[in-house]
Amino acid sequence: MCPDYSSTLGWAQRATGAAVTEQLLLEGRAAVVVGGSRGIGRAVSELLAACGADVVVNGRDPTAAADAASDITGHGGRAIAHAGSPVDEAAADRLIDSCVREFGRIDILVNCAGIPEPRGSSILNITTAEFAGLLEAHLWTVFQTCRAAAPRMAEQRSGAIINTSSIAFRGDYGGTGYPAGKGAVNGFTMALAADLKVHGVRANVVCPGAKTRLSSGPDYEAQIADLHRRGLLDDATMQLSLDAPPPEHAAPIYAYLASDMATVSGEIFVAAGGFVGRFDRTGPTMLGYRDHNVNQPWSITELQMITQERSQ
Repeated sequence: MCPDYSSTLGWAQRATGAAVTEQLLLEGRAAVVVGGSRGIGRAVSELLAACGADVVVNGRDPTAAADAASDITGHGGRAIAHAGSPVDEAAADRLIDSCVREFGRIDILVNCAGIPEPRGSSILNITTAEFAGLLEAHLWTVFQTCRAAAPRMAEQRSGAIINTSSIAFRGDYGGTGYPAGKGAVNGFTMALAADLKVHGVRANVVCPGAKTRLSSGPDYEAQIADLHRRGLLDDATMQLSLDAPPPEHAAPIYAYLASDMATVSGEIFVAAGGFVGRFDRTGPTMLGYRDHNVNQPWSITELQMITQERSQ
């Protein structure tokens, strides 16, 4: 990857070999990193800058955003801070406008912002407001920033959008609003990829595994133990969840997908420590078929038979 991390917060550029090429990987590109002031987003902001990109660091906390941008500029990169939540339409427009105004264009959009679902949250106890808040933090923020950035990228005939999801979209980690929001991000991003292909804009998803404020501490550990006790997580998944790598291990796939080295679009990747994977886009498995032009509808008994045969 582009930088050689010399501390938890900093990175030091190297000057020989392949590192030189990687330092120029994103030269002349302008990036917006939503949720870029902490955790995975901060590691992504630093890595994009180390690869030559100009970066707008976005975060809710003005101090944290300014600190992340200052750390980048202190190491020779170019970055500005833009605080605030882009879940609001006008705020999202201002965020993208700030990138174009400062750096002349918008080439890369990374969405890393998110909030955790409260411990013990279930369809049996979640409120409408809590569910709406989780969808807003994940899906709505992604929509608003993509809505603001996509026309600019389409006009340029180039661009890369990388949205952050989670393997929790499969429901293995319980909850309601969090997996619903992340699953919606996946579907939305695949639709983006199809919609923007003709304009030369790519869109992909990363499901990262890393230790952040959301995935560490006593409450998180208790939640993982509870999910294991309820049979939602097996032993191996529980141990991996409690031994997540630092955010710097997740950042390289974002930089790769932002670069011209990547030609893929509409894919969902996993980056968790040393593991890199991709979810296959499989179609439905056929359980049975009959021509509706000459046959009656399936009976309930027949449907029971063919579905149970496949599940046994």
